[in-house]
Amino acid sequence: MTFRAPVRDLAFALKTVGHPQLLERAFPDLDDDTVQAVLEAAAAFADGELAPLNRQGDQQGARYENGKVSAAPGFAEAYKHFVEQGWNSLSASPAYGGQGLSKAMELSVFEMVHAANMAFGLCPMLTQAAIEALAQHGTERQKRLVLPKLVSGEWTGAMCLTEPHAGTDLAALTSMARPDGNGGWLLTGQKIFITWGDHDAADNICHLVIARTPDAPPGVKGISLFLTTKFEVKDDGALGPRNDFRPVSIEHKLGIHGSPTCIMAYEDAKAELVGELGQGLAHMFVMMNAARLQVGVQGVAIAERAFQQALTFSQDRKQGRPAFDDAQGMIYGHPDVRRTLMLSKAKIEAARGVCLTVGVLSDLAEHAGSDQERAAARARQELLTPIAKAWSTDIGVEVASAGVQVHGGMGFIEETGAAQHYRDARIAPIYEGTNGIQAMDLVGRKVRLNGGETLRALCGEMALTAETLTQTPGLDGVGRRLGAGIAALERATNWLVAADNISALAAATPFLKLAGDVCGGWILGRQALAAAGSDDPWLKSKGALARLYASQVLTAAPGLADAITESGPDLAETHAAALAG
Repeated sequence: MTFRAPVRDLAFALKTVGHPQLLERAFPDLDDDTVQAVLEAAAAFADGELAPLNRQGDQQGARYENGKVSAAPGFAEAYKHFVEQGWNSLSASPAYGGQGLSKAMELSVFEMVHAANMAFGLCPMLTQAAIEALAQHGTERQKRLVLPKLVSGEWTGAMCLTEPHAGTDLAALTSMARPDGNGGWLLTGQKIFITWGDHDAADNICHLVIARTPDAPPGVKGISLFLTTKFEVKDDGALGPRNDFRPVSIEHKLGIHGSPTCIMAYEDAKAELVGELGQGLAHMFVMMNAARLQVGVQGVAIAERAFQQALTFSQDRKQGRPAFDDAQGMIYGHPDVRRTLMLSKAKIEAARGVCLTVGVLSDLAEHAGSDQERAAARARQELLTPIAKAWSTDIGVEVASAGVQVHGGMGFIEETGAAQHYRDARIAPIYEGTNGIQAMDLVGRKVRLNGGETLRALCGEMALTAETLTQTPGLDGVGRRLGAGIAALERATNWLVAADNISALAAATPFLKLAGDVCGGWILGRQALAAAGSDDPWLKSKGALARLYASQVLTAAPGLADAITESGPDLAETHAAALAG
């Protein structure tokens, strides 16, 4: 289960998604040399300290004993080093102790962290999301006393939404916060599936909890956001007594065993309001959207980890009589094995590019030179976020499954470790809003709400890339197939905008896949153009990956567009009894 962080791939991906141009405009102190140094240092930490703990974390896991949660063996010490080296504060504002680097740099570092040890990476991932929520909506006291500790990593963050009877339907939650008579609140209720909700790796844990107030209206308008900490925070920043909430147990899961997923009970826990009463869901969406992008990066990361192991195995395993002589008799010489690995690599690079593009857009939405540019960047960021989350995590599962397949029978037993990647990957399409919910968000809020305008603008930009590809020797077929994929996406978009709501929702998941497939082809086309004409074997492979992706993925785009426009009636008319037999 060795791992080598993909520094060269990440550096190349950053260059092809517009990161250098972003640095010139908004981060003049961050040059290529600094980017490379940060990536290499993060890779050393991920390879040397986090990756060796991955298997141990899976086998031994986090523990719940005597009402307390302990991190998996080695995790607390690794987290201490993670914080000491400054990896928690990369893109946070210097006003709160952050380093002020770009969001794409943070995502690049966290990809390496998640790939090395996905269960570990979940802890600082949620802290990043809490930082963004408090930076936007926190009170002055929270920004002064809590935010700097989260930025430094001395304290960690947890997102607390789900209840036993209220999962996606947050309007059904019953957790209650009532005034304590002194300007604060007392929080009572139970939350489940709280990732890193309790542990022994940091001095304090900050829970961002959505709850109702006594006089709140029903539904989502009655939800507010509260901050409650494991240890109370005094006005001078010192830690006070233990607060009145505790872990009841931790979940026994399919994967990510090193990540403690807690059931939390709040019993008149002292809490503070975050933002405005009744705006809790809107405030929490800042945290959720930050986490969704990070989860997309997790999909890329676990795919990378599984791919690396499968590629290594394919060069060590001798089986049958390979067709290609350059593999020295190993199974990498079998055409189907090689196709599987190359297509996995292509999808990883495509998904990585989509996620890093959203990172660049996030910074442009804040730092672009005009209101119009910032608004356009924000609109495209919001459009691509559900695609980054859902499409990338689906790829994570797909590539992890392919990794098991490459191992053959060796992949189905636990000793090789290929099965762990598949088990770990499977949670990512579920949490932070299932991928079906991401698809509903894409079609409902991001496409139909503005008549498809933002997506059509993106299609126009992708079409320019397709045209350039058609004029480039060796890449003309990629350009034609990308162009056909764009046309299919535009056709599906036009249908979606005109469709009734039920038909649109029925088509949501295939529509997101189509959008992701086409955007991925665009990313790979840009990479192939950036590498065109080079004799370097690594750069030449970019063209080969783009051609394979175009032939294996983009050729299916017209059929996906048909699936989008034709599936609704049968879904509406087929009842469960008809399927039961």
